Parts: sequence; C-alpha cells; structure tokens
Amino acid sequence: MKIAFLGLGAMGVRMVEHLLNAGHDVTVWNRTSEKMAVLVEKGAAKAESPKAAAAGKDVVFSMVRDDEASQAVWLDEASGAIHGMGAGSVAVECSTLSLAGLQTLAQAFRVQGRALVDAPLSGSRPQAEAATLVFFAGGDNDAVAKVTPLLNTMGSAVHHAGPLGSGAAIKLAVNAMLATQVATMAELCKFLQAQDLPVPGALEMMASSPVFSPAANLAGQSMANSNFAPLFPVELVAKDLDYFQRSSPNAAVISQVKQTFDAAIAAGFGDEQMTAVVKLDR
Repeated sequence: MKIAFLGLGAMGVRMVEHLLNAGHDVTVWNRTSEKMAVLVEKGAAKAESPKAAAAGKDVVFSMVRDDEASQAVWLDEASGAIHGMGAGSVAVECSTLSLAGLQTLAQAFRVQGRALVDAPLSGSRPQAEAATLVFFAGGDNDAVAKVTPLLNTMGSAVHHAGPLGSGAAIKLAVNAMLATQVATMAELCKFLQAQDLPVPGALEMMASSPVFSPAANLAGQSMANSNFAPLFPVELVAKDLDYFQRSSPNAAVISQVKQTFDAAIAAGFGDEQMTAVVKLDR
C-alpha cells in the first residue's frame, strides 16, 4: 500500500519504521529534514511538502503536536495534504486534537469530498517502539476498515469508537483520566513521606489493592525514583487538559488537575515527564 506519513516526532518515527518493516511504500514529510533523512536510509521516500507527500497515496497519516500544526499540515492553501489527495485516498489523523479542531478538519474534508478518520492513540515511546499502541478510531465504517490493517501494524488494538470525532473524544477522556491519576499520586507520595514511610515499599503494598491502577503504579515509581525523563511531558498533558476543558468547562476535578500541570509549567518543569508535578511545593 502507498502511504504518506506527516510528522516525524518521537512517535511518528517509530510508527513509520513499523510500516516500512511491513513492506509498505512510505513517503515521509517533516518540518525539519534531519528526521526524514533517518527514515530515507531505511527505505522511505521524502517529500518537500505535505501536499507532495499525499499525491498518489492510498492512506495519509498525520502525527503532529496540536490543532494548529494539524490544520497547517492538512489545510494550508499552498502545501496542505488535502490538496494532494486523490479521490480514493483516506486521511488518518493520529494527533491528539481538540474536538473543535477535529471538526474543522472534518468540515474541510467534507467540502473536498475526501475521507477522514480520526485515530488518536494511547501509549508513548516504548509502546510505539514495540508496536503495542492502542488506537481509538472515529469515522465511516469503510474508511476505518481500510486503515485498520495499517493501524494494527503499528499497534496491538484498534477500537472503532463511532463516527468521526469519537476517537478524539475517547483520547481526551483517557488523557484526562491519566493526568488525574498522576496529580493524585503526587499528593499521595508527599503524604506518605510526611508519615515517614518509605515510598517505594508503601507503593508496593498499595499496588496489591484492586483499586491501584497500573498507570498509578508507574507514576508512583517514577516519582519515588525521581525519574523525570520525558515520555509524556508536562506541557503536552496541560495541552490535552485544555482541549478537554474546552468541551467540558464545568468538569471541576479536571479543572483542578489542569491547575496543577499549569503550575508545573510555571515552575519550569514543562519539558519533564508528567510525574514531575510531584516536585511542586504546594
């Protein structure tokens, strides 16, 4: 299958490698050429613009930072991928977008008569490396069916959540749940320390409880070991919480969690792993 992949950050590079290893014809585009060069050495072709990358492709993927980057990649009048896609091509937006941002794309694709699937994912660099990402797909049944084998090449599960936009909604809910657990674990670790309890041992006991999630356990271990190497940085968590709040402004708990991550950014922890919120002196 002929594929274009737009956006070669830490996740995109790893996702493309799996597509190449599966024997697909992949053309890549990125704002900076250095990341394209690495994949060209592994068999990818490179394009000078998203529009050029999308030309003649069966499926076009995007994996970028936010609404603004997504709209630039897809919709720019001169270079947007939508203007290079053929009638039978399917666009797949894997980025985490706001619901309004996704609807902006949806409207543009309806006008152009092109198919769009939103397929944001759960997982970080280790899961991208191991092809164990979990995708939440929204879109027309036929379009989702066409891209599902490709998503399975990069992940371990594909869930068709419903019509276009459903995947984005599920992804924002997942990330809000994750952020809430991380913020809570930060407070629990401080509580345990204040009681002169060894945090690693206390977490091990807590992990034996049915209420202790794997995500909470990993977050607690990261905090206990002061391991803040960025896999999902604070600033990106705050971005996703902002997107959630735009569609659910009365979610009081999420609002408080968002304030915690905003405070971490203000304290200079924005580029550290999300568990760096434990370093806040609050």
